[in-house]
Amino acid sequence: MPFNAIREVKLRENRSGYYPVLKTGFQEATTRVQEIHQAIAGLSFQMLGWIPGLAGPVRLAQGTHDAIAGGIYATIRQGVGGALTVADLLEPHAVAAITTPTTPTEPPSRLAVGLRSALNAVVGDHLQHSANPLAIRMGFYASGHLIPLTPAGLAAHLPERSDRLCLFIHGLGCDEHSWQRNSATAGNAPSQDYGQRLQAELGYTPLYLRYNTGLTITDNGEQLAQQLQQLLAVYPQPVHELILIGHSMGGLVARSACQQAAAENLPWLNLTRMVICLGSPHQGAALEQLGHAVTAALHRSDMTAPLGKIANARSVGIKNLRYGLRAISPQPQAAPGLPGVALRFIGANLAKNADHPLGHILGDGLVTLGSATAPHLRGDVDAIKLGGLNHMALLNDPRVYQQIKKWLRV
Repeated sequence: MPFNAIREVKLRENRSGYYPVLKTGFQEATTRVQEIHQAIAGLSFQMLGWIPGLAGPVRLAQGTHDAIAGGIYATIRQGVGGALTVADLLEPHAVAAITTPTTPTEPPSRLAVGLRSALNAVVGDHLQHSANPLAIRMGFYASGHLIPLTPAGLAAHLPERSDRLCLFIHGLGCDEHSWQRNSATAGNAPSQDYGQRLQAELGYTPLYLRYNTGLTITDNGEQLAQQLQQLLAVYPQPVHELILIGHSMGGLVARSACQQAAAENLPWLNLTRMVICLGSPHQGAALEQLGHAVTAALHRSDMTAPLGKIANARSVGIKNLRYGLRAISPQPQAAPGLPGVALRFIGANLAKNADHPLGHILGDGLVTLGSATAPHLRGDVDAIKLGGLNHMALLNDPRVYQQIKKWLRV
């Protein structure tokens, strides 16, 4: 490949992907403002047109107004869009100018990863479909690095391996760092997360997944099913046990992966002993159900329809959360039970008393107790309620860990 072609590929790789997202977001926001402007102006002109003798002049004025306003909004969209396009083209040249081949490869900071994860939650489906480099690629991560699914990659990133694996799957808008969200003691000494403690106390090898939470739950479940299959194919020793622990959306993704593995007869499912869900909305997330109702209401009026379009622009991953278990399988009629796989649920209540009636309304602030504990499932199912915890606190709480440890010790 010629040098210039190689350089062009490198420049494309160095683009952050933020400018195209900003351009699309700005243009869509400008269009929604224009639609609101047109709806308000249209109503005003309509009312003036009802006055006898003004219908003709009003039509002329409205036509002039619409032409001028349309030109202004088009200029704004094109001007700012063009500036962002130029910035996107210039960015890799600036990166190339300050980067040398000897620069060590370091993972992005937690802040950068967190920002990217949040962006994927909101528009991750758009990022994926537009091949934007900000779209997160599903994989197992260690210390911020994607673990290559090769013997050498596993050896480099998982120096201490056992035949018992425990995979941690984060929730909407998060990443693998969320399991260390509150892992600092009062003395600022780092505390161990659930995975590290399970490794030290029960001999499990912890793995941490990062994925695009803006995609559908079934898409992520299918990807995870294949990723686990690839992992076990290159793992340097036979695996005798696999545990999946998912927080919020992560619990639904874990169950979706198991359902799809069952449908495809993937061998790793036979090794899966237990799926543990922390605050997962099995009966649907009430907040997203409310959001869907509000969006539908906004679309009923020409005045508020543009706001409804803005609200409806959220990712399919977010929209999926209102369905709960109905979103975990491509076949809605698929049975939610998995023979041979134990299901364990932990739900939280903001009130100190885990059985306080508010738990059935507010739950952990995002997921109600009934949705988190899935009380109507059959099979090897167990669920507990914990009081005085919010949704994110489930990621790093001593009581949650002790319950996980208790279940795994049996």
